[in-house]
Amino acid sequence: MALPPLPPIMIEPIVRAALLEDLGRAADLTSDAIIPFDAAANMMIAARQPGVVAGLDVAVLTFRLVDPTIRLEVHRATGSAVAAGELIATVSGPARGLLTAERTALNFLCHLSGIATATAALVEAVRGHKAKIVCTRKTTPGLRALEKHAVRAGRGANHRFGLDDAILIKDNHIAIAGGIRPAVERARAYAGHMVRIEVEVDTLDQLEEVLALGVDAVLLDNMSLDDLARAVRMVDGRAITEASGRINVETASAVAANGVDLISVGWITHSAPILDVALDVQVDGKPVISVGSMERIE
Repeated sequence: MALPPLPPIMIEPIVRAALLEDLGRAADLTSDAIIPFDAAANMMIAARQPGVVAGLDVAVLTFRLVDPTIRLEVHRATGSAVAAGELIATVSGPARGLLTAERTALNFLCHLSGIATATAALVEAVRGHKAKIVCTRKTTPGLRALEKHAVRAGRGANHRFGLDDAILIKDNHIAIAGGIRPAVERARAYAGHMVRIEVEVDTLDQLEEVLALGVDAVLLDNMSLDDLARAVRMVDGRAITEASGRINVETASAVAANGVDLISVGWITHSAPILDVALDVQVDGKPVISVGSMERIE
């Protein structure tokens, strides 16, 4: 099933802020100075390396906020795998507007496609196991909704969207509360019937204590593969099991093989490499001038 785009009302404030940051107090001095007012252009958005597309709806909105007459035709939708050189979309319209919007549009498209690509690699690494790859709250401030949507574009799933949609009791909560039992008991007394409770544990002894109290999920943090396997056997279906802690494409399969339900990975949102995407001017159907690439210093 195709991934539905985020509602424009959610992404428009983010895109507006990014454009205003770039336009500053005098707008696009370069384009306004050298591009005739009535000049039009056709441009191609293409991948320079293989990956998964995400953030195309954000890029579309970026162009249209700069100039509503800009037209965009999508060739590879969000969530699509693309090869190096493959055409993602074509944009056409007033040349000034295209050039003004291109950097902000590419910033979003490259960053979010990078997240989707990294997520897809992890999902592929755990293929054949039941574990789902999930993201965390380790997101770029202000971009959480976009980054978590990009994770879904890469066929991953989302953990909490914020502090207000679940209770996750971590080591610092336990230390200040005076132990696992008081922390869980207070959480259970406070939470509504729709709110799940998860507890982070570092050792099998802590896990045993948590299971005796009864919670919805346990976060098995930085455990060895042997301890993960023992932990899953101890839980025996009584709670959702989530593994975390420096998990990458090389180690994900071994972690998943222990039978955990979820593998949470922070770096797919805070440190994923960008997917290099270019925006090229089109003449007679061919790109001839490169005007944007995340690899180039502008």
